[in-house]
Amino acid sequence: MAPTLVAKTDHAIRTDKGTGLDQAAQPVQGTDTDASDSPAAPKFASLPKTRAAAMPPPLRGSFESLARQNEKTEADSLERIEDEDDLNDRIARKMLVPVPASANLAVNGNLAENHRYCRPWTASFLSDLARAHAAQFHRSLMVSSAVRTVEYQKRLIETNGNAAAAEGEVASPHLTGATIDIAKQGMSRRELGWMRASLLALQNAGKLDVEEEFQQSCFHITVYKSYVPARPPRKATNPARAAKAATPTTAGPTQAIRRKPGQAKPAQPRQPASEPQPSAAPATATAEGL
Repeated sequence: MAPTLVAKTDHAIRTDKGTGLDQAAQPVQGTDTDASDSPAAPKFASLPKTRAAAMPPPLRGSFESLARQNEKTEADSLERIEDEDDLNDRIARKMLVPVPASANLAVNGNLAENHRYCRPWTASFLSDLARAHAAQFHRSLMVSSAVRTVEYQKRLIETNGNAAAAEGEVASPHLTGATIDIAKQGMSRRELGWMRASLLALQNAGKLDVEEEFQQSCFHITVYKSYVPARPPRKATNPARAAKAATPTTAGPTQAIRRKPGQAKPAQPRQPASEPQPSAAPATATAEGL
């Protein structure tokens, strides 16, 4: 019988002060602006409506799930973020966007400012989830952990034996910025059931993978690019039609003026002898589109 592989899972933890690692989640107060109004979280997708007749079972993680998360994030062409300089560079290039804090979504106050970021489609998911949850329970959710770096994860492993690897085929997907943790502390039984049913439906649809943590009490969620449907490509302009549309229209032929018998032919206006003739503009090459 083959041995059972047990995955080391990934989450936010409480550590000694001064280590720079995730501590017990302290919420950052959100603004009064709904997350849907944030440019970081465009509204392209919505959560499926779920109604659990009974309490769904826990969404336990596995080695296979963690391996799948690594495979899918690699298929989405997501690289692992090495260190703080690499992280700040990706933030500057808008490859990562802020976690969309709002009245419906708080953020762990112990996270460094540049660790409160995630991928754009992950931000869209968070906005949708927080909005739907607030409509049901009139309470906010809290993100307890978001993007991490390889350097950070290595330090986390030193203090948390349950943390996922920083390298290899089953490394923490937090290192790509696509993954976030949502704290379970304070959730009612109905809220837990609703979260499990909602997340399981999205997992079955291939939009994300979720692992429910118990030691640190959170939902570890890796969101895939497919959560936000791709926008249809813009129709290419017909070159001939575009050229025709750009050509200025000319007046129609001048109608012949009928003259009465014996009437003199009207005089034609003379062109000034010194009138300059238009010259052709020299052809120039541009680098646009190369």
